[in-house]
Amino acid sequence: MTNPVDAPFAPKLLSVLREGYGLAAFRKDAVAGLTVAIVALPLSMAIAIASGASPEKGLYTAIIGGFLISALGGSRYQVGGPAGAFIVLVAAIIERHGYDGLLLASMMAGLMMMAIGFFRLGTLIKFIPPPVTLGFTAGIAVIIFASQIKDLMGLSLAQKEPGALVPKFMALGEALPSINPSACIIAFGTIGLIALIKRVRPHWPVLLIAIAAATCVTWLLSLPVETIGSRFGGVPSHLPAPAMPAFDLARLGALLPDAIAIALLGSIESLLSAVVADSMTGRRHRSNTELVAQGVANIGSALFGGITATGTIARTATNVRAGAHGPIAGMLHALYLLGFMLLLAPLMAKIPLAALAGLLAIVAWNMAEKHAILTMLRGHGADAAVLMATFLITIFRDLTEGILVGVLLGAILFAVRMAELVEVSSGSSFTDQTEETPLGNGDDRVITYRISGPLFFGSTPRFGDVMSRIGIRPRFYILDLAAVPLVDASGAEAISGFARQASAHGASVIIAAARADIAESLQRNIGATPNLVFSTSVAEARQYAKAMPD
Repeated sequence: MTNPVDAPFAPKLLSVLREGYGLAAFRKDAVAGLTVAIVALPLSMAIAIASGASPEKGLYTAIIGGFLISALGGSRYQVGGPAGAFIVLVAAIIERHGYDGLLLASMMAGLMMMAIGFFRLGTLIKFIPPPVTLGFTAGIAVIIFASQIKDLMGLSLAQKEPGALVPKFMALGEALPSINPSACIIAFGTIGLIALIKRVRPHWPVLLIAIAAATCVTWLLSLPVETIGSRFGGVPSHLPAPAMPAFDLARLGALLPDAIAIALLGSIESLLSAVVADSMTGRRHRSNTELVAQGVANIGSALFGGITATGTIARTATNVRAGAHGPIAGMLHALYLLGFMLLLAPLMAKIPLAALAGLLAIVAWNMAEKHAILTMLRGHGADAAVLMATFLITIFRDLTEGILVGVLLGAILFAVRMAELVEVSSGSSFTDQTEETPLGNGDDRVITYRISGPLFFGSTPRFGDVMSRIGIRPRFYILDLAAVPLVDASGAEAISGFARQASAHGASVIIAAARADIAESLQRNIGATPNLVFSTSVAEARQYAKAMPD
């Protein structure tokens, strides 16, 4: 039977139900789900608006995507919906391909994430280096904040707001004379109220309180600021019927890079969120199941007209702190949101956009892990370079390019560090702890070299350089591989090349003490080489050399 931990699809909901699910657990989930829904209500609309969509799209995403992520996911506490990390990417896709293009790209990304999960590749996402995740998260935070300046200050632009950062700031600078003092008061009042409540009453539903207060002030004083109703015409009080976006092969090809970006970012974001939940609860999520659920959720969300869905750290952490028992809390959060939309749609239309901009400014501030970034910048220079490269490419070029360049630089950095671990040494301190003495008639017939560290494409030049400088010409070279954890094809070729070099002056090479899997791999890659022998230990290799005639 397949272990659920390793299975590509084993929802935590089934595990929770098998353990026994009673009324006490349901009460915990009902309270936690309501708490998260109160947080998610304004946040979902704010993220949708910042992404270039209408506010109800964010609610559709939280309801459909959030329900599916919790019901099918591999984490007990994961809560899904629209995420701030996607604002930049979603806005760019809508601008290039229209809203139907976003829906189609989300569905394509959903299929990719399902494939990643079913092929058990979810664990590979965890190997993206921290400098990369910190860099692009900080870059996203800067872009989110920049996108909210217009509504924070109530500016009126003569033309459409540019997407690129530098032209955006230039356009905003030109629009400064149109600043709306009422919008500034509402926006910065919302930010101040959120900060105050978090300090004095951290367990209160701070986002909902701040948005409700801003809405009441705007309505009571009849302030001249834009609201959801004035810009979007209000919020529908029902879910739309599911529908497939139009597509053809040409459009699928054009959207493929965006779909890959959604799949990559969604996988990273959701698994980071699941890891945060694990660290808070001591539980362990199932990466592959989580990715399958994320894929299904993105397809479901797109069918109902929602934007991209993923697991979200803030809502998941709120779920854990509210005492959730299992995935039913996240499912109830989606149902609560559906109820809010059905009952409170007319009131939502009165929410001022400046207040939502203030909320997203807080989100952007919290997204940038400032302490971790400063620590990394003060630390290893190479890590800092990868972080800054990812950050700068993200804000000035493109999110996808930032991730790809960051991962590439991280991989190069890792290869260089692994190569530095390789050491080649000779002398008497070897596995048998015996003094190495010349064999034969006073001649140095045998010399032993101990290799430490992985022999792979990055370290083979170092190995080859050291071995090529050997001045002694013994009859036998013993290569002690006891401290070598890995040999790839390049490492095998380097050893084979050294054996050929030794054969040129009549010497043999003995591979000693290699792990069974490494010895087997070397024999398979090198093949039959007359002057290359394998031995289980250095002592045995020396005995073999001693027994061989000159």
